[in-house]
Amino acid sequence: MSTTLNASGAVDRRAFVSQLIAASPDALIVSGLGSPSYDVFAAGDRDQNFYLWGAMGGAVALGLGLALAQPDRPVLVITGDGEQLMGVGTLGTVGAKQPKNLTIVVLDNGHFGETGMQRSHTSLGTDLVAVAQGFGIKDAFAVRETGRAGEVAERVMARRGVAFAQVFINPDEPPRALPPRDGVYVKNRFRAALGFSTF
Repeated sequence: MSTTLNASGAVDRRAFVSQLIAASPDALIVSGLGSPSYDVFAAGDRDQNFYLWGAMGGAVALGLGLALAQPDRPVLVITGDGEQLMGVGTLGTVGAKQPKNLTIVVLDNGHFGETGMQRSHTSLGTDLVAVAQGFGIKDAFAVRETGRAGEVAERVMARRGVAFAQVFINPDEPPRALPPRDGVYVKNRFRAALGFSTF
C-alpha cells in the first residue's frame, strides 16, 4: 500500500480504516452514521463495533461515555466531518474530561455524503484540528497519507491521552457495505462483548 497521497490528493478511506482497525485489535469502536459505518463494517464485522445509523452528532459523545465507563479498554471513534461538525461541542467535554483511552478519527471529505454531497464547513475554511486543540485536545493532527494508519493505531493502543486525527479522504463513494440495522441487536451484542447482560 502506498504511503503517499493518491491521485486526488487525499487518503483512500477504505484502505485507511481497514489498516487502522487491523492494527487496533482490542479497540472498542464507535462509528458515526453513514459512510464511516460502511467503512468500519467493510473492514470486518466485530462484536466490539457499535454502529450508529442515526444520532447525527452523537458518535463522539457515545465514545466519550464508553471511554469513561471502560477506562482499561482503548476506545476508537470513527466518524465523518459532517457528523463531527453537528456535535462539535462534545469536543469541549472531551477536552475537559481528558480520558486517556479515547481516539477520535474524523474522515473528512469536505462534504455531507449522506444528503447529496453538499460542501461541509471543512471545505469552506473550518480547521477541525485547530478546533480540537482549542477545546484542549493537545494531540490533534491532520493525516494526508494512507500509510499513517499505523501511527494512529499506536495512539489507540497506547492509551496515553486523547488523540484527534482529521483524515483527509477522497470525496468518492465506495460501494456501500451495510452493517446490521437492528439497533437492539447491535447494542445487545456490544454489551455481551463487554461481559454485561443484555436486555
